[in-house]
Amino acid sequence: MTTTADAPSTTSTEQLDEQIRAAHTAYEQAHDVTPRRRAEWLEAIASALEEHAEELVPLAQKETHLATGRLQGELKRTVFQLRLFADEIVRGEHFDATIDHEDAAWGMGPRPDIRRLKVPLGVVGVFGASNFPFAFSVIGGDSASALAAGCAVVHKIHDGHRDLAVRTGQIVAEALRAADAPTGLFSTVTGRAAAQGLVDHPLVQAIGFTGSPSGGRALFDRACRRPVPIPFYGELGSINPVFVTEKAWATRRDEILAGYANASTLGMGQFCTKPGLLFVPASDIDEVTDVLRRELGTKPRTALLTPHLREGFDAALASVRALPTVDELIAGDDAEAPHPTVLITSSEDVRNDATVLEQEIFGPATVIVQYRSEGELEELASLLGGQLTATIQAEADERLTGLVSALRGTSGRVLWNSWPTGVTVSYAQHHGGPYPATTAPATTSVGTASIGRFMRPVAYQSFPESQLPPALREANPWAIARRVDGRREPASA
Repeated sequence: MTTTADAPSTTSTEQLDEQIRAAHTAYEQAHDVTPRRRAEWLEAIASALEEHAEELVPLAQKETHLATGRLQGELKRTVFQLRLFADEIVRGEHFDATIDHEDAAWGMGPRPDIRRLKVPLGVVGVFGASNFPFAFSVIGGDSASALAAGCAVVHKIHDGHRDLAVRTGQIVAEALRAADAPTGLFSTVTGRAAAQGLVDHPLVQAIGFTGSPSGGRALFDRACRRPVPIPFYGELGSINPVFVTEKAWATRRDEILAGYANASTLGMGQFCTKPGLLFVPASDIDEVTDVLRRELGTKPRTALLTPHLREGFDAALASVRALPTVDELIAGDDAEAPHPTVLITSSEDVRNDATVLEQEIFGPATVIVQYRSEGELEELASLLGGQLTATIQAEADERLTGLVSALRGTSGRVLWNSWPTGVTVSYAQHHGGPYPATTAPATTSVGTASIGRFMRPVAYQSFPESQLPPALREANPWAIARRVDGRREPASA
């Protein structure tokens, strides 16, 4: 077995080219395999991760400062996601297979036989995130959905947990090999040059990215400058505002503050869905401070995940703290495991200068915005850039159509009386949003719909039965779900 110590610290240009070409060959060998066979490959990876959990979790803990329970839960989520995707592709939902039979009486004139399905793109480059060493890393959402779609994956390892990533990559490759998947279907690379080369290589057909706005935008622009641009599915950043109505504030202020304190410090504030802005009615700030100080004082503290993240946190916090319209409500500190910081400003100041609404502080710090009238909330919402989430804390009998509409326009997920840091993997989940939250707001990076990012539709017109792909043949040999002449037909497996 290759160990992490044996793995090269940097992938050379020649090695990268060899791996991408091997991935392309594997894709060509595998893109038309049956859904059941591909599902077996995903199951093989899931089982291998479970078998190596006692090795992987301590590795992750050593490199990330994250608690054992958190890492075990994250690994469980990763395994669950692989199995959910396996079930999804066996049913064939991801193909979106659609058949329109020839129809001489079609309303706009005779219709030819047209059949459409989605096909995998090819080799996908995936960039791992630092803050979720399992769920958004080597075999996290982007890699799992690309493999489920029928693509090959070359994964760029994040330096924040290199040993874990290298070992996880080895386990994934070994599991696929044992399951008789084509060699090269999944591999890992390291280093800055490999990251750039992955985006540039002509055989790479799409990129999945989770990371910083600056790094993501640089790679996004690079993908667009290619002679043939490719899709770049980047998650770049989000402040995830929370809007509290006057009635909810009067009814359960302390409960809301407790929930906010918990959600904004979960994982030391290093969740992409951390609520970083709290819009509340102007009220007795001393009482608010007392509640928040009490709640924040009970939260566990650890060092941030990487020195680079800590540098980014300190810089972002200093930038917001320096704004002339922002005051410090609760001071944090410069400890290795810093106490949370709470800043405060007013809606009037925000309307005059919305800079505070633009800066994500990735770590244990948040901003409270006090408003004078609930009628201001729609205007304040309109000042926000694209967000992964937006939350409303309100009472059941309140009519907030305007605010909901405004937040729908800027957010990928709108929550009512809950908190955004829990991102379940499911059929209806949407983890995306308008720029700068993501570079592709019509797509999600979490949930079964994420598979569709790495596919494109192809229509076959007037083809003989023998020349059609199995998913579109009359007999439906794969027994998948399809839409035939406008009517849904469920999978019959």
